Amino acid sequence: MKITPGKLAGLKAVSNARNVIAAAAMDQRGSLQKSLAKERGAEATGHDLEVFKTLVTDVLTRHASAILLDPEFGLPAAQHRNGKGLLLAYEKTGYDANTPGRLPDLLDVWSVRRLAEAGADCIKILLYYTPFDKPAVNELKHAWIERIGDECRAHDIPFFLEFVGYDAEGGDEKSVEYARKKPSIVAGAMQEFSKPRYGVDVLKVEVPIVMEYVAGTKACKGQAAYTRAEALEHFRAAAATTTLPFIYLSAGVSNPVFIETLELAVESGVSFNGVLCGRATWKDGIAIYAKQGADAFRKWLETTGVENIENVNRALEGASPWTPKVSV
Repeated sequence: MKITPGKLAGLKAVSNARNVIAAAAMDQRGSLQKSLAKERGAEATGHDLEVFKTLVTDVLTRHASAILLDPEFGLPAAQHRNGKGLLLAYEKTGYDANTPGRLPDLLDVWSVRRLAEAGADCIKILLYYTPFDKPAVNELKHAWIERIGDECRAHDIPFFLEFVGYDAEGGDEKSVEYARKKPSIVAGAMQEFSKPRYGVDVLKVEVPIVMEYVAGTKACKGQAAYTRAEALEHFRAAAATTTLPFIYLSAGVSNPVFIETLELAVESGVSFNGVLCGRATWKDGIAIYAKQGADAFRKWLETTGVENIENVNRALEGASPWTPKVSV
């Protein structure tokens, strides 16, 4: 992939010394607010989100190459990132459940120009996507991503595209049936958005399997959708669809499950280029903040949170630098 000097500088800014992206993610908004309120048994405010994000950023960026934040509640936290890189989210949180197709939308008062002015080294977009949805739905999404890609090109800033799959037929995404569909959903999305027309620089992808359905893993709960050998092949098949740098997201799994997932990715031999890891490092601290307050949460982050992110960093020793995949 040919890359411009501005995009190269942005990618370097969010990478570690090995040019692996070892980034923390803290751009959750609606889901985080609901989780805090549930644990507290009372409302969680925008101020709670700002404080939570600032604590996570201040503690965990000492052990990460960058932090992903949102401009709605995360800008105060961006001032506490210990000199590390900054990715900013450009999409509205969630999707309209009343409209078919999980259609995306951008934040109303933000643009790539404004995100860059706010300090972003890279722009991140989340898109709910399956290649198997209706063509009319996916055409809307394709055109939407093309616009964002062109906007990032115009401002010479890297474009990270995160896609999260779903069942176009409305099935349960926690079921073994969906687990069997997931490899083709992930691989199809990676193949589609690797096309130059979209202007994507880094794919932020789900792993192409569901760990709890991989036979013989610690995460497996009994029922299996694939053998270990089949799971390894799914990693390889998905990776073979792209020549772009790609990184894995933790998708809300626990820290032990994410570590085992990364170990499986390394075992498969694929050239993945890092992670953007959120909930697998700080999710278990939500109850601490909600019930015991900010000081207790900071202490939890400085012990368990740091241990979680260091587990991820050790697993990333098997990741590959992205530099061989690009040329200036």
